[in-house]
Amino acid sequence: REQKARSREIARLKGRFYVAAACSLPMLLAMILHLFGVKGFDWLMTGLVPFLLATPVQFYSGAQFYVGAYRSLKSGSANMDVLVAMGTSAAYFYSVVITFTTSGHVYFESSAIIITLVLLGKLLEAAARGRTSEAIKKLMGLVPKTAWVIRNGQELEIAVAEVVPGDVVIVRPGERIPVDGQVLEGHSAVDESMLTGESLPVEKEPGDAVTGATINKNGLLKFRAEKTGKDTVLARIIRLVEEAQGSKAPIQRLADVISGYFVPAVLGIAVLTFIIWYILTGEFATALINFTSVLVIACPCALGLATPTAIMVGTGKGAENGILFKGGEHLERAHSLTAIILDKTGTITKGEPQVTDVRVCGADAGAGAGAGAGAEGCAGTDADAEGRLLRLAAAVEKNSEHPLAQAIVIKARDNGITIPEATSFEALPGYGVAAIVEGQTLLIGNTRLMESKGIAAEAFQEQR
Repeated sequence: REQKARSREIARLKGRFYVAAACSLPMLLAMILHLFGVKGFDWLMTGLVPFLLATPVQFYSGAQFYVGAYRSLKSGSANMDVLVAMGTSAAYFYSVVITFTTSGHVYFESSAIIITLVLLGKLLEAAARGRTSEAIKKLMGLVPKTAWVIRNGQELEIAVAEVVPGDVVIVRPGERIPVDGQVLEGHSAVDESMLTGESLPVEKEPGDAVTGATINKNGLLKFRAEKTGKDTVLARIIRLVEEAQGSKAPIQRLADVISGYFVPAVLGIAVLTFIIWYILTGEFATALINFTSVLVIACPCALGLATPTAIMVGTGKGAENGILFKGGEHLERAHSLTAIILDKTGTITKGEPQVTDVRVCGADAGAGAGAGAGAEGCAGTDADAEGRLLRLAAAVEKNSEHPLAQAIVIKARDNGITIPEATSFEALPGYGVAAIVEGQTLLIGNTRLMESKGIAAEAFQEQR
């Protein structure tokens, strides 16, 4: 619904802007050509033509400024719409009087071009809001539409919105976890990169917490739903981004305060300018033009539009890249940062593990390496030994979806290694994997796996 309302707002602004631009550009072009002495286009600046061009701009394209000015004055304040409405109205109605009562220079192009440019700024702001909302939309899109739950001993597929705390939820490999909860049964690795930025999946077993919108990688999990709907971690993240976009930075709050004094002051100065010029020259037209100039030139549209737009775009871009700001104030103060401290490595890296080194430890470490390679060491390995190790490791890991496994396979392929087939592949949750390659039983995993199989890993640990 909010997205539709935003789309309607942008469509409305586009329509008003296109009308304003189509009517203003001929007058602007004629004015520029006149300044350069080009003849033949003066008819666009005289007679009824500028009146006919400026009228739809003033009362159709500029209608929102009249509405905004009325609401502002009704509430006892004065905003930027008041300046735009008064300035353009003064230029327009003065020109109308000149056109139909006497002869003289008209300023239809001034009122029309001012409205066109301010509308362009508002259209850019609305477009920026639309792009920024895409970041929130992407976050919301991470939540699956349905979930499998066990109720009365039966597996049921229901809408995620119908999941309540206490439900037992089933998540199969490759599926997104629908809500926050605690694992009851099963072992699996869960990709939590959308939440933590960590590229490696986190092993989950009974008792561990799982977070909605994260991805279950390779095992079936049953967990008890604990937080649903607006209480999930992802919902709080989305709310945080929305609040940040709606918040005001200190400079914006300062601008609002200044506007409360600035607009009345400008109106007063404009009236004073009119009186002084009329007294000095006795010419109503000259006094009115200077009155209008003060109103139009004083309108700080850049401050009124640029500040909220910058906050919207900044928080939106941050959200797209996994950087969340709690408010506009923090975004504004970020320019003064000199150091950033992260709790762990890997959160701001590419997110794709890569094999950078191959070390052969144990009996094969010295094969073909010459003297000095100890039977239990990791030093002195050669390309052949490393190639053999990488070939065997890739054969096993080819059957795994773990990011580290994929990194090993990619490294082997990049080195031009032909990867053999593995049999009897077995995933060992929390430990690693096992398989048989060319008649050899291979284990690949962490230190816990090696220790459980009675394999000494001291040599490797010394080289890390």
